[in-house]
Amino acid sequence: MTLTINLPPEKEEALKAQAQARGLTVGQWFLQLAAQSGPLPPSTEEGDHDDDRPIWDVILDSIRDVPPEDLAALPKDGASQIDHYIYGLPKREA
Repeated sequence: MTLTINLPPEKEEALKAQAQARGLTVGQWFLQLAAQSGPLPPSTEEGDHDDDRPIWDVILDSIRDVPPEDLAALPKDGASQIDHYIYGLPKREA
């Protein structure tokens, strides 16, 4: 099997240096890493994947297409009064 990975030049050089520090070629080093990792987990539903980004980046990406007028209509005290907006409880005094 042949696997081709396109990497930026700086990443490629870093991988080569790491493999060379172990006295291996990049291919040999990847084979060792693959052997150590064990079997792959079973596939999940399409589109389901781990996201290593910070949660604020995920949120910003999620609301990127929300129209500004919809964002402006959100309550300014939504976080502090979440029980009121979610469960209908009376607002807490500030």
